[in-house]
Amino acid sequence: MSEFLGTDRRPLPEIIRADAAALKKLKLDGKTIAKRMAYFRQAAEKGLGEFVSVAPHFEAACDVARGFLACPFGDAGKIRKTAVAVRNLRLKKEIAFSDLNIHLIAAHGFFEGRGAPLRLEPDDLANILEIGI
Repeated sequence: MSEFLGTDRRPLPEIIRADAAALKKLKLDGKTIAKRMAYFRQAAEKGLGEFVSVAPHFEAACDVARGFLACPFGDAGKIRKTAVAVRNLRLKKEIAFSDLNIHLIAAHGFFEGRGAPLRLEPDDLANILEIGI
């Protein structure tokens, strides 16, 4: 679990509570954000690793590696190794995430700790993926 916490010294429940508070300010929840992330992942899969256009003004790419990952919270099942990149062409911003990020956000409200390599900020996801706009 330590690689998911990064340099964050807060206890795991405190990290999750802080992100839940950020979501509340955005009037969103983890399942809504994860659903939008999965939408872009699904659209990107059609590009077979290349960026594809996603209406109205996005591009998305998805790379799938061999193998699977386990949820660090001990959930049953395996999660595909993916890397998804989404470009918001209107905002000129890009964000990257994985299937594991989608699962962690949907199932646990966990965006990873500060300083973690794949930490996602709820505000950035909402803004770049245009969730709740």
